[in-house]
Amino acid sequence: MEHLIQRNVPLDQYTTLHVGGVADYFATVGNMAELKEALRFAKQAEVPIFILGGGSNVLVPDEGFSGLVIHMNIKGRDYSVVGDTYHLVVGAGELLDDVVEETVEKNLWGLENLSSIPGTVGAIPVQNVGAYGVEVSSVIISVDAINIKTFEEKKFSNDECQFLYRDSFFKSAPGKEWCITFVTLALTTHHSPQLTYADLALHDSTVSTPRTVRTLVQNIRSQKFPNWKEVGTAGSFFKNPIISALEFETLKLQYAGIPGYVQHDGMVKVSLGYILDKVCGLKGFCEGTVCLYEKQALVLVAHGGATATDIKNFSMSIKEKVYLKTKIKIECEVLFL
Repeated sequence: MEHLIQRNVPLDQYTTLHVGGVADYFATVGNMAELKEALRFAKQAEVPIFILGGGSNVLVPDEGFSGLVIHMNIKGRDYSVVGDTYHLVVGAGELLDDVVEETVEKNLWGLENLSSIPGTVGAIPVQNVGAYGVEVSSVIISVDAINIKTFEEKKFSNDECQFLYRDSFFKSAPGKEWCITFVTLALTTHHSPQLTYADLALHDSTVSTPRTVRTLVQNIRSQKFPNWKEVGTAGSFFKNPIISALEFETLKLQYAGIPGYVQHDGMVKVSLGYILDKVCGLKGFCEGTVCLYEKQALVLVAHGGATATDIKNFSMSIKEKVYLKTKIKIECEVLFL
């Protein structure tokens, strides 16, 4: 166990925001045996556990984490043909974009809209990651996980994952007791582009392969998102709010051009990017070394010298400004550890 468990490991190097303090204990696990060994250590030491993937959706506090951080590095990609569908079982530690690239190379439809999203596969069911008109829940068959307290292993069906917008069972109190190890996806060779997103719909007539869609998405993202390898960012920092139809109609009376998208339950998802930019005038807004990105107001960027406290305070300031203008209480998409 001594070779697996490290002590006093700085976490800023493991997150895309590049901030945060030290973990008391840290373990990188590459297989189920190592994962169980790390879980046993935490149980014996009676310390809390945090599962860390690519670190692209978490804000680690400056004081660090008084417990065990398990860095998920379980790899593996196993394809099988079931009828006219390809089933792909992926290890939770695989980088999502590497998997997307491989499926596109194999001419398989399903993941191409999720191109260029940082992070690991184990994180995508937790958030029900989505982009450009596609949520990952639409291609997830099942999720394998282990209970961090009882060590029970379970395969969760799509329904059992309880997927909602940027939400799932794994974000609930009982769900947080499960560590995701593998995700099974359903992909297809049948021509099935998802082009509901406005910038993609413009190219409807030219889309012939998953590669075409991936290239389009990569081009769109490069214009709206900073390079997370060069600047501290967690991508979209806030969720698009979902409000009642009545609230949306009231909002439109005040701000006529505000975009809204009716959900299956009649609620309306509102474009927070539009609110931050056009209603609040906050695109490119900075407080010290923390800013909303000049090309996409939903994206928070942290420049050199920024601390986790700076980022947290900045996000609270943005929430207050949005509420003053719209009476909408927005939520962070990024997890505050």
